[in-house]
Amino acid sequence: MFNQNIDLENYILEHIDPEDELLYELNRKTHLHILRPRMLSGHLQGQILKMICQMIRPKNILEIGTFTGYSCICMAQTLPHDGFIDTIDIDDEIEPFTQSFFNKSGLAHKIKMHIGDALDIMPTIDKKYDLIFMDGDKRQYPNYYKQVFDMLNPGGYILADNILWDGKVIEPLDKNDTYTKGILEFNKIIKEDNRVEKVIFPFRDGIFVIRKK
Repeated sequence: MFNQNIDLENYILEHIDPEDELLYELNRKTHLHILRPRMLSGHLQGQILKMICQMIRPKNILEIGTFTGYSCICMAQTLPHDGFIDTIDIDDEIEPFTQSFFNKSGLAHKIKMHIGDALDIMPTIDKKYDLIFMDGDKRQYPNYYKQVFDMLNPGGYILADNILWDGKVIEPLDKNDTYTKGILEFNKIIKEDNRVEKVIFPFRDGIFVIRKK
């Protein structure tokens, strides 16, 4: 959690709904078998995404950045019977692991995993979304936003993860740090875009909550 004492984070975790068995297994096996397990959303963020979905009640969701599917499953658990998630990840090696947990969840019929560059895949999807969760390549956040804006229904939401980037957004920028540069550019675009309402949730690494007017 961003700038948060570990004891306080543990206190928070003790006072929210417990992690279900499947998500616990997914969390554990991701840490045991998958490189960069820190990319996994985890229990607190998963519960927040789930709660946001229960408030917004989206029918169609687009996720950019699947990883091992933790956040996707959390959101899929809230979908109506005819709801659906398109989720995109560039790593084809992770697909069998992730798909196995989609199958175990009993929600695979509501989820389509697309493998490839999101900037190439999104133009091939002819669909409008009520919620877009952006958690892919931080360097591409400005380009993701340009593409997804017209894919989002009026009144729909974009949730952009990691927009505080471990605090680097308020530190001097290293000219070679293209990840922080991408996030800073994205944050500036959102700040200046009067087509949307926006607020930053400062838990973990920060989520920009953006509502299309």
